[in-house]
Amino acid sequence: MPFSFRLLLPAVLCLVVPAWRIDVLAAEPPKPTTTADTVIASSAGPLAAFRFVFQVGSQDDPKGKEGLAALTAAMVAEGGTQSLRYDQVLEKFYPIAAGLSGRCLKEVSVFSGTVHRDNLGVYIPLATEMIASPRFAPEDFDRLRKEALDYVTKTLRGDNDEELGKWTLQTALYEGHPYGHPDRGTVAGLNAITLADVKAFHRDRYTRQALCAALAGAVDESTSAQVEMGLAPLPREGAGRGPELPPVKPTVGLDVTIVGKAAESTAISIGFPINVTWADDDFYALAVANSYLGEHRTFNGKLMQDLRGHRGLNYGDYSYIEDFIQEGSSTFAIPNNPRRQQYFSIWIRPVPRDKAVFALRAGLWELDRLVDKGMSPEDFESTRSFLLNYSKLWGQTLSRRLGYLVEGRRYGRKDLIAELAERLPKLTVEQVNAAVRKHLKPPGMKVAIVDLSPDDLRRVLMSGDQTPITYDTQGTPANILAEDKQIAVFPLPNVRVRIVPASQMFEK
Repeated sequence: MPFSFRLLLPAVLCLVVPAWRIDVLAAEPPKPTTTADTVIASSAGPLAAFRFVFQVGSQDDPKGKEGLAALTAAMVAEGGTQSLRYDQVLEKFYPIAAGLSGRCLKEVSVFSGTVHRDNLGVYIPLATEMIASPRFAPEDFDRLRKEALDYVTKTLRGDNDEELGKWTLQTALYEGHPYGHPDRGTVAGLNAITLADVKAFHRDRYTRQALCAALAGAVDESTSAQVEMGLAPLPREGAGRGPELPPVKPTVGLDVTIVGKAAESTAISIGFPINVTWADDDFYALAVANSYLGEHRTFNGKLMQDLRGHRGLNYGDYSYIEDFIQEGSSTFAIPNNPRRQQYFSIWIRPVPRDKAVFALRAGLWELDRLVDKGMSPEDFESTRSFLLNYSKLWGQTLSRRLGYLVEGRRYGRKDLIAELAERLPKLTVEQVNAAVRKHLKPPGMKVAIVDLSPDDLRRVLMSGDQTPITYDTQGTPANILAEDKQIAVFPLPNVRVRIVPASQMFEK
């Protein structure tokens, strides 16, 4: 069965198959220029963006071979083609200033690239051959598996305490669940994977049934035909959709995992599951509340203002209503990271060890204050205005806009930027506060802490003793000192603590 194309927006095309159908998303699409199944949109810009999104992710890793989906994606994006070694692929990409990046997430594997329209004739055959006909050379397999093992054992365990804390939180939240291991895999899982496993996974999972191929920008009918031809070697059907996801059991009290590691400061991640995605109306109300509490890498959030700005505790303090992965060195989330199950989290970037429990209490206190008191009408108006304008920055590139369009359609919505622009002006402060009370007051939370002295930290947490803060300088405002007294004794109910050495994390 041939692929069919449907218009997303002017200058955006999507190559679709029945399992993940993307129809007309534009409010007033132009009239078709060819047939009912093919709508060509032109663009005055010189660039063309491509996104190839497969419904396969780390949730599909077989038990005991955690990391197979990510290693397969790496072999596609960094392993050459049937006719070219990877170094030869790079030699062809370099003169046209292009490439094909790959990323495996929980539910999807995404390959993307942008190229000047003058180079489409070179780019499309090369990019589609990488996806449809990977090389799967033993030397590439050995290299990429070693890179994955190094990431888990050296980067996560040794070099990046913040990521270590965030992945510790996720594995605790989703223990025994398809989401319950790092996307790149575990040590035992990666060591168990063979090249034959990768070949079989690609054959069974990388199918036209599982694919949404989206095009935007300087594309025309010949572009879509080239893409269709290049992806033709992919099997029509395969292993089917991802696994059924069991419900995540709520936590009562504070369930704390302390990762023992030689570290000069303490990284803290706090979280709990929420049943809210882009498909839910409450998501957009929570987006306003979250922006007020802790918009990523901005000073708009109360966490950032109060923990860093007023107290100088650390570099950054943020909150999230969905899984957040930063795109490169930007301040924005990557597009195309859909999940059927989400979680709320607070990220407290490493703080001095002697202030760690105070910082934990401060994060919990800020959330409790939001739930208990809600946003004031004045805070609501200013935050809504900020988010309406700030969210427009998320679509700075053609590729990002294309990603949001594809992801929005998966949730049965417009792209996130358009949804916010349409919904936020109609929201009320009462709706936002109601959504906060409904979704952000769980019976308990998971906490992940990376710390040098886990036994000492456990004693403090289990004692329930107050943890006052002292400042190195004079002149702290009286209202901040008054809040400090409340934070120092903020309840840490029903604390349970387990300690895991960093060297044992993500082993199995």
